[in-house]
Amino acid sequence: MHVLLTGAAGGVGTLLRELLPPHGHTLRLADLRPVEGGLTFDLRDTDAVREAVRGVDAVVHLGGISLEDSFANILGANIQGTYELYEAARLEGVKRIVFASSNHAVGYTPLTGELIGSDTPARPDTYYGLSKVFGEGLASLYADKHGIETVSIRIGSCFAKPRSPRMLSTWLSPTDCARLVHAALTAPDVGHTVVNGISANTRAWWDLSTARALGYHPQDDAEIYAAELGELDPDSPDATLLGGFFTTL
Repeated sequence: MHVLLTGAAGGVGTLLRELLPPHGHTLRLADLRPVEGGLTFDLRDTDAVREAVRGVDAVVHLGGISLEDSFANILGANIQGTYELYEAARLEGVKRIVFASSNHAVGYTPLTGELIGSDTPARPDTYYGLSKVFGEGLASLYADKHGIETVSIRIGSCFAKPRSPRMLSTWLSPTDCARLVHAALTAPDVGHTVVNGISANTRAWWDLSTARALGYHPQDDAEIYAAELGELDPDSPDATLLGGFFTTL
């Protein structure tokens, strides 16, 4: 499969540049920042986005601002940019997108001890989280109206290893991230499907049944890092709300 990878210079994009090709995908790289062998453009540039989409089989959309920012900045990079991508896909006949949503789309969801399903209602914790709610809604619209199928992955914390006690629950290992994106690219008849994006963590807060139904088989568990990370403060937002410290921003 020939895949456009937006946000290829970012943290997750850098990981997937190396980890997706072994699953059989040929990547076309794109980012606002230069990346070797890739395209450089702003997601708000209608013509550049359409040119980048032309001729690919699918898009993995990681592009945009990945942290909280001003609403004006989020509006341009994440909201308008995602619209431009979907509209370009429609015009160029691309029928599969994997959208990098986030746990921050549902960040105000309380942690009660029950596993959180991928059908939990939107409760964004920031403008960044709000932009991911928009992206999921846009994906639903384009699936119903234009037949563009999307898997929206509510990514937890995708790093080489977990960096905090919270990430013992939210960690998505790089290799599991590639497994999940591959499943999202190749599963049949997804319409618009929202899935949770974590590894097979012993302390998981999320239910992975919807992701597993796509063919995702996580292999990693953050528990091997537990001894070096310690325990959560039970009174902190990290222990009470899914979005953790983002709910304090």
